[in-house]
Amino acid sequence: MRTIEWDETKRILKVIDQRLLPEKYEYIHLDNYKAIAESIHCMAVRGAPVIGVTAAYGMVLASIHSKAKDAAQFVGEMQFAAQEINAARPTAVNLPWALKRMLAAIANQQRSIAEMKAALLAEAHAMAEEDIRVNKAIAKHGAPLIADGDTIIHHCNTGALATVDWGTALGVIRYAFEEGKKVHVLVDETRPRLQGARLTAWELKQMGIPFEIISDNMAGYFLSTGQAQKVFFGADRVAANGDVANKIGSYMLALAAADNHVPVYSVFPTSTVDLNLGDGKQIPIEERDQDEVLDISLKGQRVVPEGATARNPSFDVTPARLITAYVTDLGVVEQPFSTRYPELLKMKKD
Repeated sequence: MRTIEWDETKRILKVIDQRLLPEKYEYIHLDNYKAIAESIHCMAVRGAPVIGVTAAYGMVLASIHSKAKDAAQFVGEMQFAAQEINAARPTAVNLPWALKRMLAAIANQQRSIAEMKAALLAEAHAMAEEDIRVNKAIAKHGAPLIADGDTIIHHCNTGALATVDWGTALGVIRYAFEEGKKVHVLVDETRPRLQGARLTAWELKQMGIPFEIISDNMAGYFLSTGQAQKVFFGADRVAANGDVANKIGSYMLALAAADNHVPVYSVFPTSTVDLNLGDGKQIPIEERDQDEVLDISLKGQRVVPEGATARNPSFDVTPARLITAYVTDLGVVEQPFSTRYPELLKMKKD
């Protein structure tokens, strides 16, 4: 299942509207960079890896509509578009990572505008295909961590919907399942937007992987009673010391797992690591509209009293000390992350 697709004939980006799942499976058509930014902000597109690639195609659309007369003006327009797209969501590092990569593709202003437009499209296509290869490498590295018969608690959504295709943490589970291992997934609902209940459960159903949905506050019970053997979740930004920013609720899940000696695995591509940030305290945390928390009903009746207010941080930071290992496209990185990840990165470059 490919989450986003470029239509060269119409020169638009088609993306699955994740706000409608599981009730409706529909694509929306985006034809300008402002629509791309809005699709990321409103979470029609969500998941750190696919946010980055979607942003890349936003730059392509900006270039298509450019009225620049010379290379310098064109680059200036692209820089402005990148700033607007980057403002859509602050936490996932894949967003600025992708935009910087796209701007680097047009750094040589000695080329014609047509050549720079072609370079942007080629780079976006390359990033999309690279994302799929990277996710499958992650899955292959992580699958040995899952034993036959494991029950796994999974937080938020990290499947194909969060990437161009295949997935990160959910991709590891899928790989193990397709190897023939018997696995069972306890799917955290993931309040307030219910990405687990709506999206992860939907994906698991498509793949035929056994699952049950649990509310986020049930995870401690299943961990303490020995009914879950592993915890898997993704990452939106990883600091140099291994602190992980991920969907709100990941920190509490990791705490409960650590207290019950259950291993916790954070799964992500290299592009999610931000070595410019020393630790998780430096990661910007997005706070979204309070209506996402307040707009809830039970049996058709509003749950919260009129006039109630809410807080809505979209992410929290799990300290490195609570994470057993990290599953990346470079391999499995054990603690200490701050030492072993740079070593693995150097080996890849060498």
